[in-house]
Amino acid sequence: MAVATGDSVSKKNSSISAFGPARSTVAGAPLGADELKNMHAYWRACCYLAAGMIYLRANPLLREPLKPEHIKNRLLGHWGTSPGLSFIYVHLNRVIKKFDLDMIFVAGPGHGAPGVLAPVYLEGTYSEIYTDKSEDEEGMAGFFRQFSFPGGIGSHCTPETPGSIHEGGELGYSLSHGYGSVFDNPDLITAVVVGDGESETGPLATAWHSNKFINPGRDGAVLPILHLNGYKINNPTILARIEPDELESLFRGYGYTPYFVEGSDVDSMHQAMAATIEHCVEEIRSIQTRARTKSDTTRPRWPMIVMRTPKGWTGPKEVDGHKVEGYWRAHQVPVANVKEDPKHLEQLVEWLKSYKPEELFDKNGTLVPHLKKLAPEGRRRMSANPNANGGVIHRALRLPDFKEYGVEVCQSGHSDVENTRPLGNFLRDILKRNQYNFRVFGPDETTSNKLDAVYEASKKFWYEEYLPEDQDGGELATDGRVMEMLSEHTLEGWLEGYLLTGRHGFFSTYEAFVHVIDSMFNQHAKWLEIASRLDWRAAIASLNLLITSTVWRQDHNGFTHQDPGFLDIVVNKGPKVVRIYMPPDANTLLSCADHCLRSKNYINVIVADKQRHVQYLNMDAAIKHCTKGIGIWDWASNDDGCEPDVVLASAGDIATQEALAANALLRKELPNLKIRFVNVVDLFMLQPPTEHPHGLSDRDFDSLFTQSKPIIFNFHGYPLLIHRLAYRRTNHNNLHVRGYKERGNINTPLELAINNQVDRFTIAMDVIDRVPHLKESGAHAKSRFRDMQIDCLHYAHEYGTDNPEYSNWKWPY
Repeated sequence: MAVATGDSVSKKNSSISAFGPARSTVAGAPLGADELKNMHAYWRACCYLAAGMIYLRANPLLREPLKPEHIKNRLLGHWGTSPGLSFIYVHLNRVIKKFDLDMIFVAGPGHGAPGVLAPVYLEGTYSEIYTDKSEDEEGMAGFFRQFSFPGGIGSHCTPETPGSIHEGGELGYSLSHGYGSVFDNPDLITAVVVGDGESETGPLATAWHSNKFINPGRDGAVLPILHLNGYKINNPTILARIEPDELESLFRGYGYTPYFVEGSDVDSMHQAMAATIEHCVEEIRSIQTRARTKSDTTRPRWPMIVMRTPKGWTGPKEVDGHKVEGYWRAHQVPVANVKEDPKHLEQLVEWLKSYKPEELFDKNGTLVPHLKKLAPEGRRRMSANPNANGGVIHRALRLPDFKEYGVEVCQSGHSDVENTRPLGNFLRDILKRNQYNFRVFGPDETTSNKLDAVYEASKKFWYEEYLPEDQDGGELATDGRVMEMLSEHTLEGWLEGYLLTGRHGFFSTYEAFVHVIDSMFNQHAKWLEIASRLDWRAAIASLNLLITSTVWRQDHNGFTHQDPGFLDIVVNKGPKVVRIYMPPDANTLLSCADHCLRSKNYINVIVADKQRHVQYLNMDAAIKHCTKGIGIWDWASNDDGCEPDVVLASAGDIATQEALAANALLRKELPNLKIRFVNVVDLFMLQPPTEHPHGLSDRDFDSLFTQSKPIIFNFHGYPLLIHRLAYRRTNHNNLHVRGYKERGNINTPLELAINNQVDRFTIAMDVIDRVPHLKESGAHAKSRFRDMQIDCLHYAHEYGTDNPEYSNWKWPY
């Protein structure tokens, strides 16, 4: 490998250095001498608080000599990104006041909470919410002590952080959250600080394209600020080590106008940052004015900032002879052994005193008045902005009567309908009635998922170039509120940002690929879990996920599209937060969707296939069944007034169809067999009420499923999930679950069911095996069922489709 030498090395290195006087795209020095002095002092106060959170449990203002007992026993937290975050925050406060901006702050860098908590505390919001963390020496001691301390708060911008809509526990989602927050929010500017480590993630990479989904006439704006501090935990970051021209070209290629602010000299950096942020705000306003007064629909190049500063800026330069400031060693705790090593303790004191806290806080420990005035007031504070506590401004959806969209079911099990198409009609009219606070999201699959009726109310958002052929079914519009992009990550981030700022949404996606957002689902579920414990966090609209194009209808897509395992992930989350609904037909789907769209603070997962399915319940029966969540279908049972010989149960559309078909086969062959048919819509009812608030009582569960009879449960997903939910139940030993077993490829629907043993023949044979008096007397019927199963497999392989005698099955009674 060739190695550059001499001048080329020094020139290249200097171009990516974070040190020295400010180098900026925007010229100017807008800060007067006093304003510069005061802004720097305010930032010093932020840096002091950030360091104090990491180290101190007592003596918060160093008004007595610092001793080992004043230091926390476990030094946790991350210093490296904190000075840069608070530097940005202070400068945003300035433009909020100057331009009277409506702005919130999203911190993307990992473990950046100290850099955000500090200015939030200084502007008073923290003490207003947490009165024991008052703006005095005692309150500051409590504020320090709680950070990364048992019973306290974490090192991300958790839900406990006023002004936060993005925790950042997992990196990559800051930018999509930011863009989601400004949809239909024309006055809001969301400043998103993107960490350079975070910028290496896949979700963040796709989220840069979100600028193409902003309509400046009706949406707000995002100001991305890429913070290049050069390092992750102990590695360089990619974007901090590429040549500036390449970096600029990258973001111009994404469609931004990047402005650079680079250096470490504090006075010149303050001036450069002030000038650059002002310029960006004016550019945003100019773009919006052109769109709102001149109907300019040209896609703009939105501004962004690239800020390069040293990691651990203003912290220790070296520790034990090793470089710290501007290197990966600044990432976490720069001076680690302060309780045991007097030299380290001395170095910590020198570092903390370099911020001159005696000049920043009065005798009570309160920020001095002339600095206090630098922060915005009231709701203009980013930490008190109602958009960052979206439940405060949340408005309920104006919903049409879902019953008007139902399908006619004159006789159970005798008609076919595409289950999701009526839902599309329902969503269409919700869009019509809620033009400023409801959007539909999906990765290029809205039509595929049979929800395309929504285009009658609103097209797909598209702000890029148009071609003539787009007029022929393209369904594109610059004011569309159907959001489609082939990145589940970005869509989920948009939706979460939209919900967290007080609005409503609906997301549909293919079942096999909802796994793409497993981690995002996890993070949002954890956010809701914590937020539900905070009385000051107002409840937000639930996140509603329709999981469709399901495992059992993948006869052309094959094995890659067969995975119902997202449900297993959902069940792991806190019972306060998650709900799973498995409506078996169109009317139950409508009932579930209406319920979910009215709910708050949940993640509702609805599993419903998009293809034609047999319909079972008229609307009145569907509402009752969904209200109960689980129940006996009398029309499919023949045990009324006596004990059943077997309980057939189902959850999921295909699982229900095959269980009912098995029921019909058994009743034809064995007319004296007493069968109870139970259908489950609300999956969490299988758990005891001690485990989930929807859990069915033991008495009711035993009444439905009996205490001693065999239960054959046909399930949409992996069989073990049902056992996991029901393992504490009285009759669990007699529970036999059929479900997906990873056996599939290019199969016809019935062939796929047979391969995974969820088909009608396997279920019927299973009943014969499990009901004691049928083990011998049912042998002939069992043999006939097996013959039918073999015939179906042969037919599929001969003709490439299922035998119509079975694929067109209807309930015969």
